[in-house]
Amino acid sequence: MKIKSSELILNPDGSVYHLNLRPEHLAENIIFVGDQNRVDRISRHFDTIEFSTQKREFKTQTGTYKGKRFSVISTGIGPDNIDIVVNEIDALFNIDLETREIKKELTSVNIVRIGTSGSLQADIPVNSFVLSQYGLGLDNMMRSYLIEDITDYAMEEAFIAHTQWDLRKGRPYFIQNSPWLEEKLSSDQTFKGITGTAGGFYGPQGRVLRLGIQDPELNHKIDNFKFNDYRITNFEMETSAIYGLAKLLGHHAVSLNTIIANRANGTFSEDPYAAVDQLILYTLDKLSEI
Repeated sequence: MKIKSSELILNPDGSVYHLNLRPEHLAENIIFVGDQNRVDRISRHFDTIEFSTQKREFKTQTGTYKGKRFSVISTGIGPDNIDIVVNEIDALFNIDLETREIKKELTSVNIVRIGTSGSLQADIPVNSFVLSQYGLGLDNMMRSYLIEDITDYAMEEAFIAHTQWDLRKGRPYFIQNSPWLEEKLSSDQTFKGITGTAGGFYGPQGRVLRLGIQDPELNHKIDNFKFNDYRITNFEMETSAIYGLAKLLGHHAVSLNTIIANRANGTFSEDPYAAVDQLILYTLDKLSEI
């Protein structure tokens, strides 16, 4: 089936529309960051940098670290941007951009998000690392896709009942990471649990400035939720979308966050930049060993 030009939009130079990348520009080990300035914080550790480009908030640099090829891409903030980035990455590997045909042999890539986040649990201190075993989607973005076979329905039902979730906001979903990649990135330095992905920073994460919110007790309900051995460890705005799209498209994905704030006890990291740099080196070293 040939994909229409209105569905897969290419730039005049043959690159994909938003990322401004051609297939040769991208490595199979890909690190996502939200902030475009964080791309340089990662690539400064590279031995070589072979390619760099930026269009809007999407900045990409590709190079090598300890002999392994990596690409770092800034996604900007939110699950809507993840929809753009993951779909265009998959197109670069698995669609022939000249014929617009899906390739017969598909490539699976490794995607690791390096982010910052606030812990919801008092025992997960600032400056620690959280590896997300599941993404809890509170954003609705993945509901545009056929996700029934990749979501944990029992976990969804338990969460809805526990929080008395108002379904007018959409149905939450739980999607697991890549267990294979989780094993490669785990150590005694990583806390694990469920990461909540919100569609916004203020009201959707329970913050109140001048506007009242639909459920002022939601954060308290969330941090008390448990399902088997899983609990919700932290809030951010990308993980569930990364896990959902990666799972549907056959890629491996894990989200790692440096905890720079603990919302349970009101503390904030004294040096969040150093904490992020520690996670960057941790991730590069782990991925270079695969």
